[in-house]
Amino acid sequence: MNTSLYEPIIGLEVHAELQTHSKMFCGCPVVDNTVAEPNIAVCPICAGMPGMLPVVNQRAVEYGIRVALALGCEINPRSIFARKNYFYPDLPKGYQISQYEEPLARNGTLTIRTSEGARTIRVRRVHLEEDTGKLTHVDGASLIDINRAGVPLLEIVSEPDIRSAEEAHAYGEALRAILRYLGVNSGDMQKGVIRFEANVSVRPVGTEELRTRTEVKNLNSFRALRGSVDYEIARQIKLHEKGEPVIQQTMGWDENRLQTYTQRIKEEEDDYRYFPEPDLPPLVVETGWVEQIRAGLPELPDEKAARFVREHGLSDYDAGVLTASRELADYYEAVVVAAGGESKLCANWVMGEVAG
Repeated sequence: MNTSLYEPIIGLEVHAELQTHSKMFCGCPVVDNTVAEPNIAVCPICAGMPGMLPVVNQRAVEYGIRVALALGCEINPRSIFARKNYFYPDLPKGYQISQYEEPLARNGTLTIRTSEGARTIRVRRVHLEEDTGKLTHVDGASLIDINRAGVPLLEIVSEPDIRSAEEAHAYGEALRAILRYLGVNSGDMQKGVIRFEANVSVRPVGTEELRTRTEVKNLNSFRALRGSVDYEIARQIKLHEKGEPVIQQTMGWDENRLQTYTQRIKEEEDDYRYFPEPDLPPLVVETGWVEQIRAGLPELPDEKAARFVREHGLSDYDAGVLTASRELADYYEAVVVAAGGESKLCANWVMGEVAG
């Protein structure tokens, strides 16, 4: 298999749970599903009972705008909620409230850094939606927990600008750092608060065509993200070399066998029968509110790292390590102040004794 003859084309969809106290369209509390009893945070609205009307969570909208601004997106002054219709046992209403034709924001960018250097990945759209419930399969039975149904999600969709599993990992890490700096997401991958979906295809080097892609869903770790992307790239190249077609389908990732597997033939967007949510008016975002949110944004990882290089004389690598989390960066600066300005000595101590 000659991988050098093919160019991977990868786009990522990132689903980030927003750290609000209540759900996206009702007053139910957001609970930690790793420890909470099943079905304790449920009301007639998120359970999909007839006649119940949703109300938009303003804090979730604010958090979505924060992220969109941090990515340099254009905020849509008038976005529309839509019903995404499909049947699944953990979707009580029979549809998911999302955004489709008119998302919250569009046209952003995210800079990533890998062993090949820095690249800018375009962000197509940022939109709000609600999470689904959770199915647990035990001894031939399927148990449904609706605690997670209705939890606010922000979906960040990239353009297909990513070219390797390493770049996909770097994109996910960079986005996770921004979400944590903004205080809208804990970044705790073990609790599933960030989930990735990778759209993967390959094409001959030097061509511009976009070939048939597959989508690998529900990737809850960077290991799974890298492994699934690498596996799909290799699998599709083998198919092309044998002259066999790549089938557009939704894939899962088997962490034990370290391979993808078919879940279902990929749906087209028309299959979801999107239409405007009749129970919610258009979401109108005033310019003054957007500017107020913009003024409250913290210094972001790239900006902070550049300042550490400029003001403290650190290397790009050291600055990157120290700004990986907002807490570590703040601690480093406090140590510098306490030590009377020994920036490089403090950096070595923090990276060695604190960051490990």
